[in-house]
Amino acid sequence: EVQLVQSGGGLVQAGESLRLSCVASGFRFADYAVGWFRQAPGKEREEISCFSNSDGRTYYADSVKGRFTISSDKAKSTLYLQMNNLKPEDTAVYYCAALVIVTTSSCLPLYDYWGQGSQVTVSS
Repeated sequence: EVQLVQSGGGLVQAGESLRLSCVASGFRFADYAVGWFRQAPGKEREEISCFSNSDGRTYYADSVKGRFTISSDKAKSTLYLQMNNLKPEDTAVYYCAALVIVTTSSCLPLYDYWGQGSQVTVSS
């Protein structure tokens, strides 16, 4: 059974940083791509960043390029999202996803495997 357990998130002021973590189990983490998505109230889910553990392909949405960094610790089966210089428009519930399809220009969830969600709220 695929399980994704998230931690991190919270309330910060604009310009501050947060780190999200996602511990994965139930599949060979090192062989697959994983990623981060977010959904703000009243908006559709948005892909933020994805990473292929097998070949290093990385995707970032234009809205977070240069501010967010995705990383992966294969030994710990853990995915991270370091978020710097946060903006009020980054406020959303963030979800990690397993078994995604990632290219340098896109990221799509292949299956319905999601973490429980982490609220990130950025005040101005």
